Amino acid sequence: MKFLDIGEVAERTGISPSALRYYEEIKLIRSVGRHGLRRQFDADVLLKLSLIDLGRLAGFSLTEIAQMFGQDGQLNLPRADLHAKADELERQIANLRVLRDALRHVADCSAPTHLECPSFRKLMKAASSRQIADRRSRKRAAKGVRIAHD
Repeated sequence: MKFLDIGEVAERTGISPSALRYYEEIKLIRSVGRHGLRRQFDADVLLKLSLIDLGRLAGFSLTEIAQMFGQDGQLNLPRADLHAKADELERQIANLRVLRDALRHVADCSAPTHLECPSFRKLMKAASSRQIADRRSRKRAAKGVRIAHD
């Protein structure tokens, strides 16, 4: 079986060797040995690093990602957490759409001032309502986490 040294893993993934060493330190990945001073990895580390990148892109912390890999390194995805993250992303997407629409309207609006424009006022009201709802939702979620840990 051919092993990849840390430089090759870094080159193939775009992840710096120092980050790879840190990932190993926090037990996200595991080297299979050394060739001289260079860590060696099994080829399956590339897939695992792709999963780690995907988790980070989705907004999971490295600690949360590490918990998704059991002690044996097997992937165990917490479906409830994935649903919650997807819901959070959906809210962010909706907020970004409102922001995008407001920016485009401001850029194109022919009203003498934006505050005189009914469409702009409507967009601002929608954005404000979303922010208030998101704050309330985050407070409820944080309160639920505190209760669950008590």
